[in-house]
Amino acid sequence: MNELHTEAEAGTGAEAGTGTPAEGPAPAARLAAFAAALADETRAAICMTLLEGRAWTAGELARITAVAPSTVSGHLSRLLDAGLCVTERQGRHSYVRIADAATARLVDQLASYAIPDRDAAHAVPVVAAPDPLARARTCYDHFAGRFGMAVTDAMERRGLLCTDGVFELTEEGRAWYARAGIDLVHEGRRPLASSCLDWTERRRHLGGVAGARLCARALEEEWVVRPAGGGRGWR
Repeated sequence: MNELHTEAEAGTGAEAGTGTPAEGPAPAARLAAFAAALADETRAAICMTLLEGRAWTAGELARITAVAPSTVSGHLSRLLDAGLCVTERQGRHSYVRIADAATARLVDQLASYAIPDRDAAHAVPVVAAPDPLARARTCYDHFAGRFGMAVTDAMERRGLLCTDGVFELTEEGRAWYARAGIDLVHEGRRPLASSCLDWTERRRHLGGVAGARLCARALEEEWVVRPAGGGRGWR
């Protein structure tokens, strides 16, 4: 027993046979820290708000959760440090969204377990905008608004686009572009596919070369038509 006790003590906090401390916190400590990040009503409310897939500013989340902006900033720091949320910059604003699809599924499962009669994510109204712009517009040179999100969602459902983390065209997606006669050859530093945060939908739509070339072809073939007066909105 003494020998076993001595070996157990020697292995605690050190690599076996080296005497050097193990790198990083122990798995149990990491799990406890992750759980602690959710163990607050305000932080839980923030995560449930973000389950819709939209991104919000810290000020908007403060209003949604009915806490002071300084208080919500502290809570967001905890969620960011735990890897539950990430920030994304668009123009002058910084937005917070759920980290990825796996994190969203985990939070959703926890919420469903804790709230058995819950049947949907916490719904929050989207930012107001003139209906034509909110419905369909261009964001620089690619689709945006509800139509842009519908295109992105359809491509994901059909397996043409991977949207978990960095946006990427799948092999089937590249083949679809080839069949449609849309050239993806490009030069320069612009990525083939990229995510762009939609300021009305607060979700990420398809940008990059793939988004721009698809939009150009749609306008060229008159699948969509710009309004007579010009502008970014179209029908």
